[in-house]
Amino acid sequence: MITTLLIPDSGSITVEGLDIVKDYVKLRKILGYMPGRFSLYQDLTVEENLRFFAGIFKTTPEANYDLVKDIYSQIEPFKNRKAGKLSGGMKQKLALSCALIHKPEVLILDEPTTGVDAVSRIEFWEMLAKLRASGITIVVSTPYMDEASRCDRVALIQNGNIMEIATPEGIRNNYKRDLWAVKADDIYRLLIDLRQFKFTWTAFPFGENIHLSLRDESTKPSEIIGYLQSSGHQNIQISKIEPSVEDCFMELMKGVKSE
Repeated sequence: MITTLLIPDSGSITVEGLDIVKDYVKLRKILGYMPGRFSLYQDLTVEENLRFFAGIFKTTPEANYDLVKDIYSQIEPFKNRKAGKLSGGMKQKLALSCALIHKPEVLILDEPTTGVDAVSRIEFWEMLAKLRASGITIVVSTPYMDEASRCDRVALIQNGNIMEIATPEGIRNNYKRDLWAVKADDIYRLLIDLRQFKFTWTAFPFGENIHLSLRDESTKPSEIIGYLQSSGHQNIQISKIEPSVEDCFMELMKGVKSE
């Protein structure tokens, strides 16, 4: 809807003071859009795709090359390669270059790093940080909470409803429970047993740890350890930690399910 591709059933949306229905022609000129699925012409070369999208907005790659050069320069050696033959990371860079080539004021990115390797994900967010510094407003949807934590403002959404909207720091500060990282030799059985512990509120796997929150804040770590030892766990480690945005999301999800 923000990109004017869908008309809302009700309500209204404005972007840079423009209504998405009444002013869609003007709005499309100042928006850049990178869909979640690679949607460029796969039978055109890298350079042909860039020139095509620049031409739609009556500009040229040369006119706005300074804006995309840090991104495009990484794939320029392959400018004669067809887009369908590019790797996932290279397709991502080409799609971003095409979305930026007309110098938009607002850039909309729909899960831009899904299916991309870890190194390309990091590089992509470094590129976004440079674009943000140049004054472009960037709106990103992402399933990765570490990426959401890089943003200035985050909306946590489930089933189309905004559960919370704030800065990443604000979201973390709204987490009201103590949070514990628990570790033992058998991580899978540890998760099952912690979820059966009578004082457990939530228990979710995070890497090699289980992040645990409790119904009763007066529950002591020694009680948790005692319970786990009685269940046969070895090499138990427990430490109090600060919540991440993902911990906050899972806590909000718990509230939604409880309702």
